[in-house]
Parts: sequence; structure tokens; C-alpha cells
Amino acid sequence: METTEKKLNKRERYKAQKKPIEYYKEFDTIDFESLNEADRFYLQDFGIFNVEHLEDEFTIRIRNSGGQMSSDHFKQIGLLAKEYALQPIITARGGIQFHGITSENVHKIHKKVNDIGVTTWQSFGDNVRNIVCDIYDGVGKYAHIEVYPIVMQIHNLIIHNPKYVGMLPRRLGVAISGNSANVTSLFANDIVFLLAKKGEDLGFNVYLGGKNTDVAKSADLFLYEDEVFSFFKAFAEAFYDHGSRYTRSRTRVFHLIEDIGMQALKDLISPYYGKEYRSEGVLVLEQAKFEEFHPLKDGTYAYCYQTYFSKLSPDEMTQIAEFVEHNNLSLRIGMDQKIYILGLKEKSAPFSSKAISQTVTACAGNLCPYAVWSIKDETAYLPLDRINTHQIHVGFSGCAKGCGRHKHVDIGLIGLKTNNFGDVEGGARVFIGSLHTYGLSESRQLFSMVPFPHLHDAISMVIDLFELSGYSIFEEFSQNVINRYSEDFVSLWVLANLESQKRAKFIEQNSSPDQETQLKLLRDEFGDLDFWEHLEGEDLYPAISYLSKKLWTIEGADPTYKPPIERTVFR
Repeated sequence: METTEKKLNKRERYKAQKKPIEYYKEFDTIDFESLNEADRFYLQDFGIFNVEHLEDEFTIRIRNSGGQMSSDHFKQIGLLAKEYALQPIITARGGIQFHGITSENVHKIHKKVNDIGVTTWQSFGDNVRNIVCDIYDGVGKYAHIEVYPIVMQIHNLIIHNPKYVGMLPRRLGVAISGNSANVTSLFANDIVFLLAKKGEDLGFNVYLGGKNTDVAKSADLFLYEDEVFSFFKAFAEAFYDHGSRYTRSRTRVFHLIEDIGMQALKDLISPYYGKEYRSEGVLVLEQAKFEEFHPLKDGTYAYCYQTYFSKLSPDEMTQIAEFVEHNNLSLRIGMDQKIYILGLKEKSAPFSSKAISQTVTACAGNLCPYAVWSIKDETAYLPLDRINTHQIHVGFSGCAKGCGRHKHVDIGLIGLKTNNFGDVEGGARVFIGSLHTYGLSESRQLFSMVPFPHLHDAISMVIDLFELSGYSIFEEFSQNVINRYSEDFVSLWVLANLESQKRAKFIEQNSSPDQETQLKLLRDEFGDLDFWEHLEGEDLYPAISYLSKKLWTIEGADPTYKPPIERTVFR
């Protein structure tokens, strides 16, 4: 019979040999030019990421719990990036990453970052990751309960705590909002606390088991403000003790719920919590459109500075920080990868945004070794002006790990390579229709692959059909129109519109139509197209495959790609 140690996954075996907190005691002696696998595992717990096949390229991630950062810290981080010629990006959890670090400099940069007064600890690895909340927490017009003090309670519980540093079964994403409308959906987290009402009292409903590709589900629990930290601590303890440490691909909270059920997980948490559970309240949450200048409760405004799809330059950081400091303003960093400047007396700022990116979230792209495409440049294939006009939420991930949260947005994309469409550099898998505001569903696949030269037209057609629907919010279009149909029907309907150059709107249905009804709708509108020859009974997929290849097969080099034009940020 196998020993318990042999059953543990590889990362757990390293933890059993030496706790990460003990490993860090030897940090000053590490030779970053000759790391082994164990080193790479341990270093993630302290914010350093490296992979074997790119042994001289390092990433350092800086935590920024709750999104609030002083202008001085922001400026010092920018100066470090300039000193070492690094590329800073904003992460999808509102932290900051340095890319382009060499083995020669990683130790010095890591020390200097932590000496600034910020921390890199537990920003990768099996840790409580950067804790997120709404960017307008406590100050915006939708703010009801300020949660930043709770965020910092959780932060202080786990940072440098020997029990938690790198020792959880898997990472934990934590989100909490006391706002009745959020800039970004929070349901892609392992544990989520959202504003709710029980009788006349405000508090929080609890949701568990979310991740980048799945929404957190209701735990049927209501907590008062002063109970949230205690419940989180109990949850973390229960996950520490009972979470799986075996097959690595099944160690998230999502999989624990899948294996034992939500009620059994609540039963595991109960002894650590020590209080009676109370059933969930009414979720206090609404859809809202957030503009470039957002009114705050004190009569001032917040300005949303749109980054170049999460990229920053050191000069940008310095000038933003100096403006904030000089005008006695405050600065926040959103999990939507934007910079927010709070306290403006007028709806004006002395600089313009780097790009049209307000509702677009993108992963690090080819700055990360897992990503297939650069992402930042591929956004040039998107109809950004129309996306911005309608505030359509778009998530762009470089691989299936989903750091761009492509399944928690209106339109999601994953960068891919394929030779199925001829001589093309690459393309994107396209997803559509997530009901992300209320965490009701993930998005569904629209196309398995669209070559980049055709991506603009494909997404533009989707937006055309949205406009024809008469809905002003894309999520309502998803819920009331396209999600009533099968995935294959929606895909073929969009493809048939592209082939025929029509703009035939989706017919709104009171309920989900059966396959016979869907076929009739297709035949009534597109009966003259040749894809019908490729149907196999009522199976639409062969027709989808035929029509997508007919429309998108490319010969020769990509003729349409034009890199984004770099714009001067400050006037």
C-alpha cells in the first residue's frame, strides 16, 4: 500500500520536507542562476515567478490588498521599474507585476520592493491571494458598508503567518463588496462576500467555489459586518485541514464542493466558526454603467485612467503619483486593471488615458510563459470604440488558465495557435453571454477559433446583433435573447449573417426553443446558403465547421494586422 507521502502531490511533498517560511530564511543565499524545481515552488510564495525553460526571466508580483496604494508607494515602484528597465503591469487582482527581471537582479529588486513598504509575500503559490473589493469602496455613490478594514484584517491574518505562508492546499481568491453596484464582477473568487439585506439589516451573503472559469455559488449564509472576518478565518482553517492535497488539478474549493457538496463544506466550517448559521438575505446588487468620471459621496469625483490593457510605463506612474500627491488626492488600483484618482473637484484631469480599455481586461499575454499571444497587441483586432460606447465587458486570456476572466464577461477570448485556417499567425476562441453581475452563469463558447484578421468583423457582427435587439445592456441581451438558444444555433446564426452580409436579428423567445424550431428559424432566414448541405440530421456542428472554414481560411501572411499606435499619455 502507498504511503501518505507518496499520495501527496509534488508541491505538498515539498511542503512536507520544508515549510516555505523556513525556506525564506535562506533567501539571501539563493543562486538565482541555478534554481531547481523546489526553488521555483517556494519562491512563488514570496512573489517571485520563474519557469525552467525561461530560466533567466523572472516576474515579481506586488500585493495591493483592497486596491488602495499611497502615491509615494506607486511612485517608488515606478522609479524601480525605470532603474532596472522593467515592464510594470496591473494584474487582474489589482496588484502590480514587474516583468523583464534577470537572474542577476531578482534578489536586489525583490529586496528593494519590500523595503518600500509594500509586500510581495503570498502573491503567487498556495496562498490567500491579493484580496479584492470594489474600487469605490466606502466613497462611491453605491457604497453602503466600507469593507477595507475587513480586507486588512484578513491581510494581516495571513501575511508572514507561518501556518498560511504557502501552506494552503491551493490558492484562495477572496472578494468582498459593501457596494450595491460593482465596477467588476467578483464571482470569479473562491469565497465572496456581497452586500445583502436581512429584514432591515445590511450585511453580506456568502458565495463559494468560484474561479476564473466558474462562478461562485450561494452558500445560503448571511453575515453581519462584524462576523465576516470570523467566518473567513473559519473557512480558511477548514480548507487548510480538509482541502485535498492529492491530485493537483482537483485541489481548489470548487472541486471540494464538487466532491462533497456545499452543505458538507458548511458542516466542515461550522466547528471553526462556532456560531449558528443564518440563511441568506436578499442580494443588494444592481447593474450600473461606470463613466470616466464617477461622482463620490462627498461631492468630488473619481477619474478612471485607462491603461494600455494593463501595461504601464515608469513615466506614467511618476506623473500620476506626482499629480495625486500635489493635489492631495488618493489613488486606487482596480482589478479591472485601471488606475483611479479620487477627490477631484471637477470632471477634468490634466492627462488622457493610454488606450480605450475601460471595460477590457487582459492577462499578461506573452509576458507570461503560459500565454500563446501578446494580447496587448491583439486588442487592435477588436472594435474598441463600439465596445467602449456600449460598455461591453471583454476579457482576453492568453491561455486556458483564464487570467483575463474570459468566462466572466459579455465577450471573452482566449488567444490560440492553429493551422486549421491556413497560413495565419493565430486567433482567438470566443465566448459570449455570461450573466456576470449576479453570478448566474459563465459564458458559453461562440466560436472555437477565429483567425485574428477576421476577429474584428466577427465581434462587430455580434455587436450589430446586440444593437438590433433593442437592449442597452449586453448582459440583458444575453439573458433574454441569445442564452435561450443552443450554443450551436447562436454560432451558426452569427456565421450565416457574416456569410450573407445580412443583419438578421435574433428572434426573442419566451422560452428555449427546441431544435426543430431553431432549424426552422435558420431556414426561414438563411435557406439559400450552402451550409445546409453539411448538416447531419439536426446536428449543426458540421455546418458550423464548414462555414467557419469557408469564411476564414487565409492564404499568405496576415494582411490586416496593424500594431496599435503608441500615444503620448500626458498632454
